[in-house]
Amino acid sequence: MPLVEHLRELRNRLAKGILAIAAVTVVALVYSEELMQFLTRSVPTCANGVVSNGGNCAIVSFNTLMAPFSTTIQVSLTAGLVVASPVWLYQLWAFVAPGLHKKEKKYTYAFVAAAVPLFGAGAYLAYLILPISVKVLISLTPEGSANILSLGDVLDFTLRMVLVFGLAFELPLVLVMLNLTGVLSGRRMARWWRGVIMGVFVFGAVITPTTDPVGMIALAGPITLLYLAAVGFSLLNDRRRDRNNPDAELSDDEASSLDLTPEPVPAARPLPEQATGDSDGTRAHRTGGYDDIT
Repeated sequence: MPLVEHLRELRNRLAKGILAIAAVTVVALVYSEELMQFLTRSVPTCANGVVSNGGNCAIVSFNTLMAPFSTTIQVSLTAGLVVASPVWLYQLWAFVAPGLHKKEKKYTYAFVAAAVPLFGAGAYLAYLILPISVKVLISLTPEGSANILSLGDVLDFTLRMVLVFGLAFELPLVLVMLNLTGVLSGRRMARWWRGVIMGVFVFGAVITPTTDPVGMIALAGPITLLYLAAVGFSLLNDRRRDRNNPDAELSDDEASSLDLTPEPVPAARPLPEQATGDSDGTRAHRTGGYDDIT
C-alpha cells in the first residue's frame, strides 16, 4: 500500500475515534452534574446547618469564576475518553494489526484481554478506599479551622488515585509478557521476591495518602498476590519451554557435545569415460570407475 493510502487510512480512523469521543463528551455534558456528584461522593460534605470545623466534614466549592466551566469540560472530556475507549482503541488496533505477524497478534489479544479487567479491578479498588483516604486527610484539620475544598482538586485527586491503582495492577501482566517473550525467566523473578514485596509495600505507603495501614494493605496486598501468580505462571512456562528445548540446561558459555563419529560417504557416480574407457578407446579396462593402476 502506498504511503498516501496509509496516511488516508490513518486520517479516517482518527476521525472515527475523535467523533466517538466527541459524541460521548456531549452526552456527558448533559449529565455532568451527576458525574461530578459521583466522583465527589467520597468527600464527607457538610449537611445543611452543619459548620465545617475540626475535620468533621468539608465544603466543596469553586474558587475561581471560570472553575465551574473548566471543571465541567474536564469531567465530560474524561468521561468521553473512557467510555469511547473501545471505539478509538479498535481504530488504533485496526490500523496497526495488518503489519503484525500471527504470533504478535495472539500476544496482543491476550494482553488486552487481561489488561482491561486488571485495570478495572484496580480502579474499582481505588474508588472503594477513597472515602477512607479522604476522611483520614480531613481528620487532620485542627479545631477552629474549616475544610473548603476546590472541586477541581477533589476530581484531580480521585482521577489520580484511580489511574495509579489501575496501572499498578498491570505490573504482574508486564512480568508475564516479559517471560513469554523470553526476556525474564521465572527463576529470576522468584529470586527477587523479597525486594519486590518490600518495594510494593513501600509504593503502597507512598502512593496512598492515608496515615493508617488500610490504604497501604488495600493496594499492596492484591499486587503481591498478582505478583506471586505471575511468578507461578512464569515457572510453569519455563518448564514447558525447557521440555521442548533439549539444550535448555546448557550454559551460555558451555559448548554442546558434538558427534565426531565418521559417516560413510556414498561413492560418486563415475563419468562415462571412467566407466567405459576413454573416448579414444586406449584405456578400456577400469575397475570401480578408476584405472587399474589406482
